Amino acid sequence: MCVALFGMNVSFAQQFEYIGAAKCKMCHNKPQTGKQYDIWASSLHANALKSLSSQQSLDYAKKNNIADPTKEKTCLKCHATYYSVKEDLIQTLTAQEGVSCESCHGPGSVYKSNAIMKDQAKALASGLILPTKEVCEKCHNKENPFHKPFNFETAVAKIAHPNPAK
Repeated sequence: MCVALFGMNVSFAQQFEYIGAAKCKMCHNKPQTGKQYDIWASSLHANALKSLSSQQSLDYAKKNNIADPTKEKTCLKCHATYYSVKEDLIQTLTAQEGVSCESCHGPGSVYKSNAIMKDQAKALASGLILPTKEVCEKCHNKENPFHKPFNFETAVAKIAHPNPAK
């Protein structure tokens, strides 16, 4: 399998396509599995695209001759999974999702099935990614104009969404 990192996303060979958070929600929004979708939906990641419309972002854009940060490639590569993925790899992913599930966990078209997700080795072979510090630091780095010191362990604890059944 050929893997190349772009922005904070991982792009895979043609067989793995991005399906969007709505598909993830089908299984990851149940109390017995941890309601991961709800945790993500209320997170800064889910609202990353919206943050480009904040006054702080607009002021930065104006100072740096960026007409609209919500349309600027250098901003979008980290604020919306959709913009850092090849168009032919998108099934149902939307820009409005911001930094969606698949930014951190890889394109879910193959590993989405319950039969595969029950076996972590099969899921990993089917495109699932267990996020690492390196994945996060593709965007959480000093090149980000609003960079704050990034501590992987602290950040992961803030966005933890474990499955209590496992």
